[in-house]
Amino acid sequence: MFGKRKLVLTVAALVAGSRLMNLSAQAAGPDAKQYSATVEKAASYLASKQAEDGSWSKATGPAITSVVLTGLLDAGRTPVDPVVAKGLKYLETFVRDDGSICSKDSTHKNYETAMAMVAFAAANKDGKYKQILTGGDKYLKGEQWGPTNKIDRADSRWGGAGYGGSDKSRPDLSNTSFMLDALKAAGNGPNDEAIQRALVFVSRSQNLDGPNNTTGLAKANDGGFYYTPAAGGVSQAGKASNGNLRSYGSMTYTGLKSMVYAGLGPEDPRVIAAIGWLKKHYTLTQNPGMGEDNPGMGNAGLYYYYQAFAKALDAYGKDIFVDDAGKSHDWRAELTAELAKAQKPDGSWANANKRWLEDDANLATSYGLIALSHCKPK
Repeated sequence: MFGKRKLVLTVAALVAGSRLMNLSAQAAGPDAKQYSATVEKAASYLASKQAEDGSWSKATGPAITSVVLTGLLDAGRTPVDPVVAKGLKYLETFVRDDGSICSKDSTHKNYETAMAMVAFAAANKDGKYKQILTGGDKYLKGEQWGPTNKIDRADSRWGGAGYGGSDKSRPDLSNTSFMLDALKAAGNGPNDEAIQRALVFVSRSQNLDGPNNTTGLAKANDGGFYYTPAAGGVSQAGKASNGNLRSYGSMTYTGLKSMVYAGLGPEDPRVIAAIGWLKKHYTLTQNPGMGEDNPGMGNAGLYYYYQAFAKALDAYGKDIFVDDAGKSHDWRAELTAELAKAQKPDGSWANANKRWLEDDANLATSYGLIALSHCKPK
């Protein structure tokens, strides 16, 4: 009797072990050779496109230069690399007395400051940029919608950030997430007051009616995310025929990442709902939700989508993502393969869809490198 029981337990243990081994094999990550080649080609392309003054896409101000530098640093280049060092020196010229890092008379001060802070933080191994990061941190927190501009917590703008200062532009989830990236890079943890204020705004950007979103905008109630609850509510994917704000992929991954940064775990109803939407819309061929009215627009913001996808799933901490049909995805390997397939012979990426400047190869290629930095072979 004891022998039979021991045999059953042994078989059960072997089966369980086999399942774990299969999951481990499934989560092998990208092919190391393909990964390295893809990253190096993209980094070499960006290095070849640097202007004499150290910038990239200078007409856009410091923002794209910041994204390029982040991409290069994420790809393994160091702050003393000649290309990176030259770019950082250029970026330093945008540091302002109020702590912002932006063009003179910029209407995108929050956005530019947040993007620059992430680049400086990636280069701050020896503490060289500590003062710049401290100033940027103070600036962003001062511009966040909330107590500093004397609005009530019930206001749909509470906790958010927009392109410009809080007196100039309504907040949106994309800029709020960039602010969170910057605050996290500067050393703030989930319990930081600004991050917790941002969580209020993020929660109100979710299509999930309940105690965390009482705006009346979450009528689709599908767990995905839209662009902003401010200004009456906006989704860049438009509205459904019944008038509901559409959830879409790039904002839903952005929302998930932001919630994780704010300390929400997998058991939180908001996270569960977001994962539920993503399970139903897992894809790497388009930005899901964007092409509902016009299938030709499904690639709008595709490279932004890739970096949001990678950041969010990395932060969520699951090597394998199981979709609604029960299919397991080694998402790191799949994203690397997709980017390798789409990469041009010169190492760049660019979106045929010009929306959000993704036809600029400097921007799209940097997004690709940032996404790949979350897909490193283990």
